[in-house]
Amino acid sequence: MTIETTPVTPRRRKATVAATSAVLAVAVGLVGSLAACSAFNPPPMSTIGEVDFASPLAIPPLAESTVDGSGVRHFSLTAQAGQSDFGQGHATATRGFNGAYLGPTLVAERGEEVAVDVRNTLDEPTTVHWHGMHLPAAMDGGPHQMVAPGEIWTPRWTVDQPAATLWYHPHPHGETEKQVRQGMAGMFILHDDAERSAGLPAEYGVDDIPVIVQDASFDADARLQLTGGPFVGVLGDTLLVNGTVGPYLDVTTDVVRLRLLNASSARSYDFAFSDSRDFAIIASDGGLLDAPVRASDVQLSPGERAEILVRMSPGEDIVLRSLEQDLGGVVGFVGPSGAGDSFDVLQLRAADVLRQAGTIPAAFVPIERLSEADATAERSFTLDGTQINQREMDLGRIDEVVEVGSTEIWTVTNNMAAPHNFHVHDVQFQILTIGGSVPPAELAGWKDTVYLRPNTAYRLIMRFEDYTDPDMPYMYHCHLLRHEDAGMMGQFVVVEPGQSPGTPPGSSHHSGDGAGDEDARGGAREGYGPRDENPQSHEH
Repeated sequence: MTIETTPVTPRRRKATVAATSAVLAVAVGLVGSLAACSAFNPPPMSTIGEVDFASPLAIPPLAESTVDGSGVRHFSLTAQAGQSDFGQGHATATRGFNGAYLGPTLVAERGEEVAVDVRNTLDEPTTVHWHGMHLPAAMDGGPHQMVAPGEIWTPRWTVDQPAATLWYHPHPHGETEKQVRQGMAGMFILHDDAERSAGLPAEYGVDDIPVIVQDASFDADARLQLTGGPFVGVLGDTLLVNGTVGPYLDVTTDVVRLRLLNASSARSYDFAFSDSRDFAIIASDGGLLDAPVRASDVQLSPGERAEILVRMSPGEDIVLRSLEQDLGGVVGFVGPSGAGDSFDVLQLRAADVLRQAGTIPAAFVPIERLSEADATAERSFTLDGTQINQREMDLGRIDEVVEVGSTEIWTVTNNMAAPHNFHVHDVQFQILTIGGSVPPAELAGWKDTVYLRPNTAYRLIMRFEDYTDPDMPYMYHCHLLRHEDAGMMGQFVVVEPGQSPGTPPGSSHHSGDGAGDEDARGGAREGYGPRDENPQSHEH
């Protein structure tokens, strides 16, 4: 079997070195003295050719689940502390779900109703946000759905969106960067009939591989650096893939599907292969593209995902790398953003005999294109410093009110020469234009997170469906987690036509059993509020 390249939409390789050099030349002229900013702009780091790929890639286990008599699929996640060995000479204190680091991969089908028991055995509150999922605001796992130590929270919703690579992670206001960097994250994979019938590699852990990429920094005692760093946040010097340092993957098929997730808190990556080979980008954040896109690199900022297919030849070894990037900044921000850094990420080792895994179709099911003509509202968002529209996050304030069923255009602009990106909860959006131009093919599908090049307007179109709640908001924010924690976040509620917004919970801890609350359709909310895992009886 061979990968068919004819139907794949070509994409031009970014001239990252030339672009970066041009920006540097201009910036040096403006600054006047490179030496004056050298302390602020440290030299780039590189691990190219220096990684000893000595550890097999860990594959997160599939989460166990049961289906009850009413057809609801039940999962269980336990937030817990642990110890992990990252080859630092000492064990490292970490956190994970159902284990010491990261969490299992949840898998569900479109149309299934799912419920997840989230138990918190940590010594501090946490949340679990279902990044990229369309679901009621009370089930979203944002900062209003805090789970205190000893509590259980059971969100419940019906999966109603295309097949996609989603993920889950904590979202406690002011503490997200720390908890994610400790290891609290995992994938949530959705399937549907269209994706299953496309003939794509689909054997989890064999030819369908989760690739969760994070960067880490350790001190002399093997402790993780959790906060601090430059303006963007912590930039680690060691890469972890599925929690593995220096990983290799034994490939047994001629085509392998890599589900790339940038789970870092601040660092962007430009993924490419050591021999500059082309691969097929088949999906972005929210699911399959209209057709595969042929590329030799794919750039992901924190929170973004991409699915790629790469063809292997018998007996060969290749390395997935992250290259230097053009993030659109100026000289003062190239070093602190990590744009000049490069890494060896993962080695792929092909067996001498490879099994045929499938083919790449000419096209997938066409994506429904949202029309500007249907938009009933337009909003503008400017990111600067750690504020959006000159305001920092206030858990008691509703910033935007959206009517259910409406289509809106949001114009989002990064107003400073430093990296930011933008994530919207609940919806998947489409990018209409970037700086007035149509987006490249790999950004033309469904997205929930997008990198914002400085001083460039991104016009996003999205539709708000199904769920209303005047009191419980969704979030929008920069997904560089230090920025999010510092207040670069806002809240919106989805209401019925003509309905006024209510009052959100005013603190970061939302408790109660949900009794008396009503969802968009009237009646009791699906799911439960946090409850005590070990309730105590009291005798009088």
